[in-house]
Amino acid sequence: MNPRNYSVYLDKDRCNGCTHCLRVCPTEAIRVRHGHASILAGKCIDCGMCIRTCPYHAKKARTDALARMEDFKYRIALPGPEFFGQFANLESIEVVLEGILELGFDDVFEITRGADILAARQREILQSNPRRPLISAACPSVVRLIQKSFPELLPNIIPVQPPEEVAARLAREQFAVRHQVRPEDIGVFLFTPCPSRRTHVVTHPGMERSHIDGAISIMEVYAAMSSRKHPAATRAKSCATLYGMGWGAIGGESTAMGLNDYLAVDGIQDVIHVLEEIENNNLTDLQFFEGMACKGGCVGGSLVFENPFVAKNRLRKMMEGMPRVRLDGEAARVILGEGNDVLLDNPLEPLPEPKLDENLLVAMRKMEQIDQLAMKLPGLDCGSCGSPTCQCLAEDVIRGEATELDCIFRLKEYISQSARELLDVSCNPEEE
Repeated sequence: MNPRNYSVYLDKDRCNGCTHCLRVCPTEAIRVRHGHASILAGKCIDCGMCIRTCPYHAKKARTDALARMEDFKYRIALPGPEFFGQFANLESIEVVLEGILELGFDDVFEITRGADILAARQREILQSNPRRPLISAACPSVVRLIQKSFPELLPNIIPVQPPEEVAARLAREQFAVRHQVRPEDIGVFLFTPCPSRRTHVVTHPGMERSHIDGAISIMEVYAAMSSRKHPAATRAKSCATLYGMGWGAIGGESTAMGLNDYLAVDGIQDVIHVLEEIENNNLTDLQFFEGMACKGGCVGGSLVFENPFVAKNRLRKMMEGMPRVRLDGEAARVILGEGNDVLLDNPLEPLPEPKLDENLLVAMRKMEQIDQLAMKLPGLDCGSCGSPTCQCLAEDVIRGEATELDCIFRLKEYISQSARELLDVSCNPEEE
């Protein structure tokens, strides 16, 4: 398993071994051993909760530097709705688009255009697919969570590319035709609000390849733009609609699809609770489930600058004057072009966690040992041992990655027992 396929990583020089990240990780992917945290790649979904929580900024995300656009002769930027929510007192979206061009990009293609197309196609898929509820594929962290922890729900995920991939392909094709240049000379760069979108670019689940050449942190782009003066004139023209812009916050995707019978939930822990309900067939009356790992939606990503509530409010104000235009399926297909669609190339596959052992009998025996050891532990899930729960510690011990005495309660019992034995020996010395 290549750790480069994951965006979140640890800066050991900054980590002091606290357990803040241990407590918030939704998939129990973090351990603290020998004074430092470590991330178990097989469990991580790149949600960025640890980045947001770490008080020492020891958790970071691998993203592309803004300078990487120099690798291409032509460069196209892909800003999403959440990017526009970073700017205060914004006179118009065109001001931001012009600012992006001044950074050295040759074109800007708004992800909202891909979102409008997706909304139209998803309405059609929803009508033809009887499975309920269908689950949004817009949040890569939620998709990866389902691949790892809820593989039975993979058929429920609506089998489409995320909006940035749809936008990236259109951006490259249209720029190449308009300027009569080779598509391979064009670099398409996503302004990402979170680590998981960069991970999607690298791993592109269900796709033969990604249409995006790099993912640059919104925080880096915002820093570069905020140090410049707002342009006096603008060459760019925004094509954003009210419904496309709404995808930047929770509930926007469902609203863009024109749905009433849906559930929109933000925050990865709450998403997990809903997925458990879906897995137990308790929500079959719903048409659609829109789950976003970050609070507020993409405006709450761990790689954005602005407070998510402030950014969401700015989006709301921007949307007030935007056209209320919904594409239908036919219009979406015309824009995509003949032979093109938003559907995935291949079915999504499960991402199982590392096995206890390749031998099934040995693995079953180890599972019994884990359960037996977990019964001996206090069940407080305090995290003092460096594992998030007592059950995790039991598994770590059986895997050979920890010891039973890492539990401070078991250690206390061991020390007390040893002290009693020493006292018995000292009070009852053997006669020579």
